[in-house]
Amino acid sequence: MACDLDRLGEAVEAVVRRARAAGLDFFPLRFELCPPDVLYTFGAYGMPTRFSHWSFGKAYHLLKSQAKLGLTKIYELVINSDPCHAFLLESNSLLENTLVAAHVLAHADFFKHNWRFQSTNRRMLHSMSAFAERVRRYEERLGRGPVERFLDAALAVAEQIDPFPGPRPAPQRDLPLFLLERAPELADWERDILASLREEALYFRPQMETKILNEGWATFWHVRLLRELDLPPAQAVEFARMHAAVIAPHPHQLNPYRLGYHLLESIEARYGRERLFEVRTLETDVSLVRNYLTPELCQALNLHVYAQQNGQWQVAATDWTAVRDLLLRQLENCGLPYIYAEDDNYQGRGELYLRHGYDGVELDVTHLTHALRHVHHIWRRPVHLETVQGGRNTVYTCHGEEVTSRVL
Repeated sequence: MACDLDRLGEAVEAVVRRARAAGLDFFPLRFELCPPDVLYTFGAYGMPTRFSHWSFGKAYHLLKSQAKLGLTKIYELVINSDPCHAFLLESNSLLENTLVAAHVLAHADFFKHNWRFQSTNRRMLHSMSAFAERVRRYEERLGRGPVERFLDAALAVAEQIDPFPGPRPAPQRDLPLFLLERAPELADWERDILASLREEALYFRPQMETKILNEGWATFWHVRLLRELDLPPAQAVEFARMHAAVIAPHPHQLNPYRLGYHLLESIEARYGRERLFEVRTLETDVSLVRNYLTPELCQALNLHVYAQQNGQWQVAATDWTAVRDLLLRQLENCGLPYIYAEDDNYQGRGELYLRHGYDGVELDVTHLTHALRHVHHIWRRPVHLETVQGGRNTVYTCHGEEVTSRVL
């Protein structure tokens, strides 16, 4: 049953009062109730308003299919902005949306205070809306085909940013910026698309770097705030069920809500509430795991290192340091490979030479091939990528559709 608006308003006000009393501090919040299709659309696009692209439609249908099968459910979407916008599912019960509101308040507090968000564009909703309108105009003027093809290429490189822009040493880490400055034949509309997607990537990057901490912070506080509401027994049991579902282990992958929540619980128990707020302000996922994961927590959460043997996943290591080190490797650079632009005039022919910062993990050749074709579409001349395959230094070269390789 959908929740009553008046009762929801009263519940949200009660949660807000308790959140402020507990020390949470957030931008003004605007809550909106949305039907499922609208919230799934927002979830697929990542924002309420964004340019049109086939990949967002694909993500939408995946979310909707998973929801139909009972595999997932989007309860809310909260935007890092000032004022902070939160979109809640209108079909949620009153108790569900009360929990979600408490969760959202903690996210809003995190966005306002964590150091990685201090330089983000708090008006990105407006920037994205304006960019989406420009993309529509490019499609009207040039046709959808060429605009979509360039969006494909720009999206393929957009996340290869330097998350801390500043004086840039060689080799160049910020690939979108390198292409913007040195790609010889980009049209103005192409530069606009590439620059705008780079700005979006810089906006989303802190969220990628703090998924465990941010969701753990929100989960930590929705528990404490709802416990203070003195729920009647039936609602208290239902709340416990919902919370248990949020922090339940996920098969075959890490549940960031679970790990983040238990890390913060452990920090409060060991160091007190003041340290908890310091962690919210000063840490990212990498530093949180490095500084606060303990042997006791690994044992309590049943965390192990798994590896595939004979087609089956088996426990490969149980030592907590092995778990910590694997987590850190997976979190490093948000799981993205390091790609450096080393030469924009390779062998004096105006060709682009890239190098993979190999760290023991090889690039997937299929993805590598597609990515090189996208970079070639932007550069419009041969593109080379040096990496390691099978333990040997290898250079892949893209001449357009054709991609070849040679061992150094």
